[in-house]
This record gives sequence, C-alpha cells and structure tokens, in this order.
Amino acid sequence: MAYPGYGGYGGPMPGMPSQHGMPQHGMPHHGMPPHGMAMGAPPAGYPSQAGGYPGTFAPQPAATDPMWGYFTAIAGQDGEIDAEELQRCLTQSGFSGSYTPFSLETCRIMIAMLDRDMTGKMGFNEFKELFTSLNGWKQNFMMFDQDRSGTVEPHEMSQAIGSMGYRVSPATLNGVIKRYSKAGRIYFDDYVACCVKLRSMTDSFRRRDTMQQGSVMFQYDDFIQCTMAI
Repeated sequence: MAYPGYGGYGGPMPGMPSQHGMPQHGMPHHGMPPHGMAMGAPPAGYPSQAGGYPGTFAPQPAATDPMWGYFTAIAGQDGEIDAEELQRCLTQSGFSGSYTPFSLETCRIMIAMLDRDMTGKMGFNEFKELFTSLNGWKQNFMMFDQDRSGTVEPHEMSQAIGSMGYRVSPATLNGVIKRYSKAGRIYFDDYVACCVKLRSMTDSFRRRDTMQQGSVMFQYDDFIQCTMAI
C-alpha cells in the first residue's frame, strides 16, 4: 500500500515542498511584519518535488534561524504557540492575502496535526513544519484559483486532492467536498482545513498499517482518539 507523500502514486506529495521551500530571507528577527506582508512568500513556481516527508529535515540552531525571532515574538511566556496566538499571527502577517482569514477552528486543527506531545500548543520546530505545509497548500490552492476569487469549485477541489496523491473513492471524495464547501464553492480556509484533516488522518492510519496493506484494526477508544483529536 502506497500513501500520498510517502513515495507512492508517483512520488512525494506535490503540495508539500522541501525545507528548501521554507522562507529564508525577508523574515524580521523581532516583532510582527507589517500588515499585508506574507509570512514567508511562497517560492516561485509550484514545487515538483517535496524532498521528503515534512519534519525529516535537520533544524538549524534556533539562534541562527531566520524564523526564531519571529517565533519568540508570537509565542507566549511558555515559549509555545496556542490556537489563539496562531490565528493572530496568521491574521497580522497577512498570510492569507486576499483570501478569507483562518478561523480559530482551523488554527486548532493545524496545531493538532503536529501536536505530538499532546500539549495543545506548538513549539518552534512544529511552527516551522506548519509553514512548510501552509506554503505548499497555498501554492496548490492558487493553481486552481486562477481568477483569484478566493474559492475553488468542487471539480477543482477533486483535482487538487488528486494532485496531492490521495486516492479515494468517488463517494468519499463527494463526501469530503460537501463537508468543506459553502454555497457550492470551497474557500481557502476550508481548503486548508481539508488538507490538514487528510494529512492527519492518513498519518494516523499509516502508523497503524505496519504491513502497508491498506487495512488496519482499530479499537474503539483508539478510533475516537484519532478522529476527535483533529
């Protein structure tokens, strides 16, 4: 069984750039950027390769990392970022541009996607990993939102999901699209929420599919934890 982003279906998931896609310049070391400035402009052109699963890169020492000062300006006294702080960060940095700002619920599931220690908050390495994913998803969305309306149509959403390597039945795809569409269209915030869910649920399934056969046995409590935590 091959999973999207893990070398299956023709290679790494196109929506997930490598660490080389992370912004390395133009990030202020202290304070928030002016309103409207994208937090790390996406690299020019849509990436053709991911270079590996996000999180496998060796992080730079924090003191020399371009994003460290930015992270410390956002994080609370505990040195981590919660959902409210993440929402404020994404809004003030103008990451969404002309697209709908991220809701608090989307910020919660973004953190849950990477919250491996189950604290409900995000550390520095998780913060960097999130923006690697967000930059990739934003580029993917922009590929299909050619009129820059801030939305994509259901058939474009189907193409986007397929381009990221996911292979699900038409019935499942239809259910996913209905879940994340409003008035027949999918907004950027809901698009990212869908991508987070797809990645998180695939990760949870893959960890349990030790034989890579595409099927697993779930205990009830384990199933509830996997589905309700995201």
